[in-house]
Amino acid sequence: MSDQFSAWQLILNGDPALFAIVRLSLAVSLSAVALAALIGMPLGALVALTRFPGRAVLVVLLNAMMGLPPVVVGLAVYLLLSRSGPLGSMGILFTPTAMVIAQTILIVPIIAALTRQTIEDLWA
Repeated sequence: MSDQFSAWQLILNGDPALFAIVRLSLAVSLSAVALAALIGMPLGALVALTRFPGRAVLVVLLNAMMGLPPVVVGLAVYLLLSRSGPLGSMGILFTPTAMVIAQTILIVPIIAALTRQTIEDLWA
């Protein structure tokens, strides 16, 4: 019970460290959603409005990627950004930028698949 009480104390007293953490979390999440929307909405619209070879496979992949486990994406981003990885020279592992990249990878298939479905329904 004391842990819950101290958590409420931090919130009600306006603890600066707590609000810095919340601010960073919101900045990372909103940045990832904005980037994912910039990538996913045009991709979903393109898939919905054009017919091309492999379109059905792409639709299946988009729908399947909506269920990507966050742990798998996190591991893939870690492997890409670690010192021995292909992007390790950037030095952004364990930074908010890396978190934005991982969250964007998770969100793009969701936005693209939902955009594709919505535009196909409206187009018909």
